Amino acid sequence: MATTAPESQTAARGESLTGRVALVTGGTRGIGAAICQRLAADGAVVAAGYAGNQMRADELKESIEAAGGTASLHKGDIGDADDCQRVVGDVLKEHGKLDILVNNAGITIDKPVWSLKSAEWDKVIQTNLSGAFYMSKPAISFMIGQGSGRIINISSVTGEIGNIGQVNYTAAKSGMFALTKTLAREACLALRVAGKLEKGIGVTVNCVTPGLIDTDMVVTIPPYLLAEIIERVPMHRMGQPEEIARVVSFLASDASGYITGQVWGVNGGLDM
Repeated sequence: MATTAPESQTAARGESLTGRVALVTGGTRGIGAAICQRLAADGAVVAAGYAGNQMRADELKESIEAAGGTASLHKGDIGDADDCQRVVGDVLKEHGKLDILVNNAGITIDKPVWSLKSAEWDKVIQTNLSGAFYMSKPAISFMIGQGSGRIINISSVTGEIGNIGQVNYTAAKSGMFALTKTLAREACLALRVAGKLEKGIGVTVNCVTPGLIDTDMVVTIPPYLLAEIIERVPMHRMGQPEEIARVVSFLASDASGYITGQVWGVNGGLDM
């Protein structure tokens, strides 16, 4: 016989993020900035992580606050485990809790494999993949303790299909799929053991894979190559950062409580 969730539990599973605290790494530019602005517009208190551009960070905070939202800034090194632990701790100290983590920070060092130095491989893996683990470990520990939370990893369509000159980047982005699925399973198991799995919105871990998105990273692509890539996209255009942010906001909401361990492609059909 099918069972239904208690009425109060069902009512709580809405799409508003009011009262939630969201930490977004790489949150002051491109896709990260769009995610911060969308989450803030949907009611979340946003903690934006950034590496060093103070002016851009201040501009984001001012923009969110001018629109009626709430934001704090947290400078740190995503490739350093201790610094990631500190940033999560700072967010918890300032806001009292952490409900949403978006692992968005990433870098590129693009070269064909025969020209790529070991240090360049290590740096991209450390930032793009290890950084997501470094942030997720303290965050998911807290979320499991409170019985609820959302982790959304921002990967890339190149992690699914590969890309010439990006062996380090694509390897890191592909690794995020396994990170996502394993954390999702472990979170469910931990909540089940604690007797919390069916008593709230749960702890979910999902992944979003953007395709060719109109950000400042596109500027580095030669025009002829950019036109060639767009030609391969069935939708025949670049995506907008706001289109990624919309999916992230849904996955961050209570309404997504039955979705975990999934990879969401937002790429105009580039990978089907």
